[in-house]
Amino acid sequence: MIDGRSRRERHGSVYAIQQETCLPDRPDSPGVHIPPPFFYVAATGGGALLRRYVPLPIGGGAPRVAAAWICVALFAGLLAWSLMWFARQQTTIIPDRPANALVLDGPFRFTRNPLYLAMALLTVGAGLWLNTWWVFILLLPAVALVDRFVIAREEAYLRRRFGAEYEAYMARVRRWL
Repeated sequence: MIDGRSRRERHGSVYAIQQETCLPDRPDSPGVHIPPPFFYVAATGGGALLRRYVPLPIGGGAPRVAAAWICVALFAGLLAWSLMWFARQQTTIIPDRPANALVLDGPFRFTRNPLYLAMALLTVGAGLWLNTWWVFILLLPAVALVDRFVIAREEAYLRRRFGAEYEAYMARVRRWL
C-alpha cells in the first residue's frame, strides 16, 4: 500500500480498461497449447544435434538422398491436399481454435490426421537427408506425444462438438494409417 491505497485502488481504471479490452473467452476448443510442428522440429533438431556428438549414420548414399526427396515431396503433396480441404470447409487448422466443420473428404478419407502424418514424413525426409538414425529415434517419442497430447484432445473436442457424425467417422477411418 502506498499513500493508504492498494494497488487496485491506485490503478483501478487500468484494471477496468484491461478487463474491457481483453478478448472474450475463447469458444470451446481442443485446448492444444503447444503447436504440433514443435514436436517434429524438436525431433529433427535434436537428431541433428546428437549426430554431432554420437554419429549414427544411415549410409546408402544416393538412394538415401532420393528417398529423402520422395518423403519431402509426399509431405508437400499431403500438406497441400489437406490444406485445400480445410479451406473448402472454411475451418481452421490451428488446434486451439474452434472447428466450424468436419473435414471428411480428400486425404481425410484415408487418415484422420493427414497433417501430422505429413509432418512425420517431412521428419523422416530430414533424417534421411541428415544421414542420421537419431531423427528416427526421436521421431518415435514425438509421434507418441502428438498422439497423446494433441490428437487425443482434438478427438475429444470433435466428439463433443460433432457427436455421432464424428463417432461414425472415427469408426470408418483410422487415426494414422
